[in-house]
Amino acid sequence: MTGSIEMAHATSTRRAVAAILALFILATVAVPTIAAQSIPYQRPVDTAPQEKTIGGGYKTPAAQKPLPRNSWLQLLDVAVLAAALAISSWLVLKRRSRKALVALAAGSLAYFGFYREGCVCPIGSIQNVAVALTNPQYSIPMVVTATFFLPLVVAVFFGRAFCGGVCALGALQELVLLKPVRVPRRLDRALGLLKYVYLGLAIFFALKPARDFLICRFDPFVGFFRRTGAPHMLMIGGAFLLAGLFVGRPYCRYLCPYGALLNWCTRVARRGVTITPDKELDCGLCTDACPYGAIEKMRAVRRNCLYCARCYAACPRDGKLARAKAQLVTLSAEPARS
Repeated sequence: MTGSIEMAHATSTRRAVAAILALFILATVAVPTIAAQSIPYQRPVDTAPQEKTIGGGYKTPAAQKPLPRNSWLQLLDVAVLAAALAISSWLVLKRRSRKALVALAAGSLAYFGFYREGCVCPIGSIQNVAVALTNPQYSIPMVVTATFFLPLVVAVFFGRAFCGGVCALGALQELVLLKPVRVPRRLDRALGLLKYVYLGLAIFFALKPARDFLICRFDPFVGFFRRTGAPHMLMIGGAFLLAGLFVGRPYCRYLCPYGALLNWCTRVARRGVTITPDKELDCGLCTDACPYGAIEKMRAVRRNCLYCARCYAACPRDGKLARAKAQLVTLSAEPARS
């Protein structure tokens, strides 16, 4: 038994080292390629054709992309992202608090979603990083590189902290989930393969000569964050939210391409969500509470765990019942007042 445990520990260690080395090599290759990112550019708007010049009743379309920000504000975005990742990891792994994590998710939705209008986006940065690695003439800001790598590095060590309380797309779906239904295991696994297909297609179209960033073009929620967008995309986003009332985070589980990368990184994580780590009760309440199919045989499957902490809230050792029992014991231990 001891030999098996030591062998499993050695295998886990080797996998963690391999993942860290892979991320380091990728970052090492990426940084020189995208080091010439910060060259400021301004379009000469004064020389662009005007509506009167074009004629035919042409109207200049309203810009849907937010204007570029100053460098220090972009660095602030990265700092806020790093802080949110650290807080998410702490709340789940140390505090084991569902209520505090929901508060963090709401704050992340407000900042990264509605305030920053979905621009601090590791998901969409997949395409930018892929093109920068293959095309020396293509440059992206270093803050985009940091935004891409930060959640992956955290996932290697602590699990999918980004999904739990930081991602605006995930937070939006988490907050609308009212009455989750259990998706059959086989169907859940089959649908889960779609995100890998989507990841491959997104990279393929991003690398084509006629570059097309599918992830950004078909983001179902960015229209809500920017309060504008194509009608069909707003309808698709609405359909995801409607389905999300009953199916836990359908976009995150079945289509998110960044979720595929986080899934791979989390497989080697040394720490992650553990249900009553000091003593397993095997009562099954955590399995019933998890809307994402991330608990199998009374144990959390870290690669699928979205860090929602619902299992903690339902656990007799961590949740409201445990706190009520502790309070009752405290009250009963107090001496009676005369």
